[in-house]
Amino acid sequence: MKPNIVPEENSFDPRPTLRPILVPMGTFAVVREENTLLYTSPLGAGIAVAIYDPVTKVAGLLHSMLPDSRINRGLAKARPGLFLETGVTGLLEEAFRLKAQKENLVIYVAGGALILDPSAYFNVGLRNYEILKSTLAERGLAIHAEDVGGQVNRSLHLNTARGEVRTQITGQPEEQLLCKR
Repeated sequence: MKPNIVPEENSFDPRPTLRPILVPMGTFAVVREENTLLYTSPLGAGIAVAIYDPVTKVAGLLHSMLPDSRINRGLAKARPGLFLETGVTGLLEEAFRLKAQKENLVIYVAGGALILDPSAYFNVGLRNYEILKSTLAERGLAIHAEDVGGQVNRSLHLNTARGEVRTQITGQPEEQLLCKR
């Protein structure tokens, strides 16, 4: 579901028009623009990691699917965003290349749901979340706000103009404010 980012005609809205960038599954995007909306399609068991440096206005979003790249190192090298630890590494490297500062970074996370696995035997969502936490901890980083787990499909939207992160549950029209800077 594409987020609504353009104000309705004949209505006053002081917000700037945002340039939408969909971050597909298994990829990441990093920008240094104040009027961008980075967003994911529904995450399911996948995890979205949004990073934002409010000082330099560098923002990034990872839409990762799998926890551990050891299952296929070749694929992880070709498409690092598929796996959490290689995706986080790529996301951070690109953000630092654009002059984001580690001490300024705020990190938001969504996804990791238990979807299509009522027995929780595989529980990829939980494994994704655990790998993410350890990957961030190894880099001296922490999650500032999250909307993870449960049995709902959700997407994540990062508005760089407002420094807002919102989640939206599939099938529900309202977004939930996760954090505002």
